[in-house]
Amino acid sequence: MKVKLNILLIEDDFIEVMKLKRAISSLSLNHNLLEAKNGEEALEVLQNTANLPDIILLDLHMPKMNGIEFLEILKADEQLRQIPAIILTTSSNRKDLLECYRTGIAGYVIKPLKYDDYVEKIGAVLKYWTVNELIQN
Repeated sequence: MKVKLNILLIEDDFIEVMKLKRAISSLSLNHNLLEAKNGEEALEVLQNTANLPDIILLDLHMPKMNGIEFLEILKADEQLRQIPAIILTTSSNRKDLLECYRTGIAGYVIKPLKYDDYVEKIGAVLKYWTVNELIQN
């Protein structure tokens, strides 16, 4: 039986949102995708604790609240800190990478320029989380 993930995507770029939806569709995955345009909107989504996401895909560079600021709030919250947050970004800046891991992320994925490579990376990330014991239990 395939696991159907509840994914919260926090991304301010409409094209990136569409690209992720297209990738999930092209991989024939039937995951639920919730969207938030920034960290503040994502925190509002997460107030519904009866329907928390299995994983969070998070961009770093967003208006209002950047990804690291969101992560600090997420990881400080007793009910939310266990939700795996995976950074999905164009930033290959080592300082960003180290700061995100220090804050408690579950993964850091750099978006490749080629769409086929992007689909491959997204497929690998989502496949991993469908078999992860945290999600299974």
